[in-house]
Amino acid sequence: MREKGRQAGAEARDRGDRTDWVSATPFIVAHLAPFAAFFVTVTWTDWVLFAALYVVRMFFVTAGYHRYFSHRSFKTSRVAQFVLAVGATTSMQKGPLWWAGHHRLHHRFTDVDGDVHSPRDGFWWSHVGWILSRGTKRTDLDAVRDFAAVPELRLLDRFHLVPPVVLAAVCWVVGGPGGLLVGFFASTVVLWHATFAVNSLAHLTGRRRFATADTSRNSWPIALLAGGEGWHNNHHYLPSSVRQGLTWWEVDTTWYALRALAALHLVRDLRRPPERLLHQARLRDGAFDIGMFRAYWERAARVAGERLVGATGGSLPAGADGMTGSGPPGAREGTETDGTGSPPLSWLIARALESADQLARSTRRYPVSTVATTAPGEPG
Repeated sequence: MREKGRQAGAEARDRGDRTDWVSATPFIVAHLAPFAAFFVTVTWTDWVLFAALYVVRMFFVTAGYHRYFSHRSFKTSRVAQFVLAVGATTSMQKGPLWWAGHHRLHHRFTDVDGDVHSPRDGFWWSHVGWILSRGTKRTDLDAVRDFAAVPELRLLDRFHLVPPVVLAAVCWVVGGPGGLLVGFFASTVVLWHATFAVNSLAHLTGRRRFATADTSRNSWPIALLAGGEGWHNNHHYLPSSVRQGLTWWEVDTTWYALRALAALHLVRDLRRPPERLLHQARLRDGAFDIGMFRAYWERAARVAGERLVGATGGSLPAGADGMTGSGPPGAREGTETDGTGSPPLSWLIARALESADQLARSTRRYPVSTVATTAPGEPG
């Protein structure tokens, strides 16, 4: 399963012609459609539609596609589950099984081979290129076996364009051309890029609170735009937590809405992390930032014309040459050299990362044995 996911991510990323321009046509048209609003009458009703559809559909994406279908951070009824799925599908971000399957792969292989949208493969790829790629069209049902067993979700995933088409028609009825162009298309495009920014910018800009094995960052502008999803470093450290803004000043509107729904008994069992985990790997307490250390070393390998292929999301016991263990370079049988009697750069980087991973573990406030690497119930 793990190797299959890694190969799927590598296939999507390494294609020579990665963009399927034919299937990308609707995506391009949706971006151009709002400009036609300059040639029609746009009313306040259209702008109210724009704001309402942005906020409501962002909630369905963040609470439904992300926190529920991808991470199962709360529970709900089968009817409410389907409502979440239909509402999120109106965002035109494909079906619930496709979305959750790819997101689970992202968490399983964050910023290493197998990650379907890592910024290490370029901003364009992580932001939108991976969605338009031929290699990401298929829904990986193995990654979402829990929800793939639900017939109505599989049907909705197959016909994911029906809800947004119906919504577009409603916007036309309510607001005419302006309702369609501004209310539906403009809000959809802004919604897309606010969501995509979590995959791209939230791994490139912002601050890190926790020492994770990836490059995730906390960004308040992205959090405000994306319903609290901008507290991305928090999320990668505690992926099963229903709450991503962990302090009172970290605005997380999706969390606030879910608490309200829980009070109405529409959702239940909102998962929150134990208090001790909130203080376990904080950089301010001296935890070694293995994620950024790994990113810098891989960048060095790229500059040298080599790609570090042996990395994993948690630790790195083996180098690109498959060697394991410690000892001076070239001391173990089978270690190849670069022709000058020195081991290859990838081998040296692998050894450095192995030592860095050990350092990261030793600098945590609590013993590693008390902290699960994957939260209970976390997919994968």
